[in-house]
Amino acid sequence: QVQLVESGGGSVQAGGSLRLSCAVSGYSRCVIAWFRQAPGKEREGVAALSTHDGSTHYADSVKGRFTISQNNAQNTLSLEMNSLKPEDTAMYYCAATTLICPPAQVILTPSRYVYWGQGTQVTVSS
Repeated sequence: QVQLVESGGGSVQAGGSLRLSCAVSGYSRCVIAWFRQAPGKEREGVAALSTHDGSTHYADSVKGRFTISQNNAQNTLSLEMNSLKPEDTAMYYCAATTLICPPAQVILTPSRYVYWGQGTQVTVSS
């Protein structure tokens, strides 16, 4: 049974940093990723990591500011977020795909993911 549990959210001022963690159990292949959803907006992909080759993918809005990584020994997926902006405010979710790995063109598409955590809130104030 796949379980994803996020932690590390909180409140920070613009320009600050946060590190999110996702404890992953029961899942060992394909893609794991971070998504976010702000009130009144659709869920959007933030960053994804292919577990078989370690390749990473980012939304344009976070490139150069966010870094996704995995700690295999601890079965943890992390998202280091720097230079945070008020528009980064959202609920952040950890997610994993099925055994069918999506191509890069759709790797940040929410419908490609079937396992989801409960989310952790990130609030950035100006």
